[in-house]
Amino acid sequence: MSAETTQNPAHPKLDALIAVAHKLRSPGGCPWDAEQTHNSLTKYLLEETYELIEAIESGNRDEIIEELGDVLYQVVFHTDLGATGSTGEPFDIESVAEVSAQKMMGRHPHVFGTPEELERYAAKTGDDVMLNWDAHKQREKPERASVLDGIPQALPALALADKVLGKAEKLGLIEASDVPAIPMDDEAALGKLLLAIVSSARAAGLEPERALREATRELQVEIRSFELDSDNDAGVIGSY
Repeated sequence: MSAETTQNPAHPKLDALIAVAHKLRSPGGCPWDAEQTHNSLTKYLLEETYELIEAIESGNRDEIIEELGDVLYQVVFHTDLGATGSTGEPFDIESVAEVSAQKMMGRHPHVFGTPEELERYAAKTGDDVMLNWDAHKQREKPERASVLDGIPQALPALALADKVLGKAEKLGLIEASDVPAIPMDDEAALGKLLLAIVSSARAAGLEPERALREATRELQVEIRSFELDSDNDAGVIGSY
């Protein structure tokens, strides 16, 4: 399985950025950069990611380029740290790119697969692709015993709830029709509803982020139980 390269493989400006990060962390460079670790940089990675999202939502080309650059620099910074053996065996940006490329090719056998795989996983729509997505991921990480394995628990509560509910639906533990519908016409209406819920929570002295995270945690417990016993009753979900 291989990816065909149709563009010039040389990336001089990317190489220059890598050199900048390395010089900043080298003796005679920047003391602050030299002091950083993978852990100390996580807050900056999160901040830059949110700034990129904001730029994307604005639709401003220049802002998107700038914020993509900031996120890219975080990747470069972490790989320069990795080259020192900070987490065990050294790795560099080539190692990261190789793993990512192999992962994407493995998850797209309808594009990069053998003739048999091209036929077996033929996809004409995004929905066709998603039907096999989890199976491809499971082959990558056979040690995962639950559909919940791999979901970052540090996600914001709303994003985490959406992920977990999606897994519950895929298991057949919940159907969309099982959850009482709240009338809304579009995302603008949904946004106002969510804002009203947060406002009501504040007025009641409750923490909405924590409340949703706790409810999602209970749902995850139920999902794991369901995976062990398919006869489990949908208690948390059924109470919605």
